[in-house]
Amino acid sequence: MQERYHRHYILPQVGREGQKKIQNSKVLIVGVGGLGCPVALELVAAGVGTIGLVDFDVVEESNLQRQILYTEQDVGKPKVEAAARHLRERNSQCKIYCINDKISPENCVQLFGEYDIIVDATDNFDTRYLISDTCIQLRKPHVYGAIYEFYGQVAILGTDGPCLRCLSDPAKDQRETVSAQKIGVLGAVPGVIGSMQACEVLKYIVGAGESLEGTMVFVNLLDMTFDRIALSKNPHCPCCGKG
Repeated sequence: MQERYHRHYILPQVGREGQKKIQNSKVLIVGVGGLGCPVALELVAAGVGTIGLVDFDVVEESNLQRQILYTEQDVGKPKVEAAARHLRERNSQCKIYCINDKISPENCVQLFGEYDIIVDATDNFDTRYLISDTCIQLRKPHVYGAIYEFYGQVAILGTDGPCLRCLSDPAKDQRETVSAQKIGVLGAVPGVIGSMQACEVLKYIVGAGESLEGTMVFVNLLDMTFDRIALSKNPHCPCCGKG
């Protein structure tokens, strides 16, 4: 144990107490695709004690271009089961729980309530809004990530807002969902954004540095530029604006 996490122990921002916090933490990753794979890999390597994986999809050949947890032998298998097997091989001390299901209004409150931090690694707006709404309801930190071609976004949406509805137009998002599924992405982009999400999770757990809570980073990997903006509540938001 001491040798495994030595590089954390000697970080003044982490140390032994920080590593103990990491090992006692519970993180739920919703979506084990392009973003969820690097998030899960980094959190398992860091020693997060309990990780939940939520996905109802199976591994397809086209996933292998960017979903770095999977191998050719995993094609056709449930993502959460394949992911859990590979993650356990990397760190047997982590508890990995598989939820081979789609989150819904009927199950998300109970499911989210069992974890400290929720990571949104999904690719559709219905699920993203449900995650955001539930995290506001339960006052859970929500680490948001999104990718598009050569671009990405990372944020921690606060436990009391702003939420995703403050930042987006749900009606417009729904109209664009179908076409968004057909948009390409450079294979390395989700690795960058997912690793940034994992970094924010670990920073949040140990209280290191300046969190992205209430802010969003926009990443342009085609030109290698980064922009960070402060987020604010929409006073008309039905979810958190009235707060």
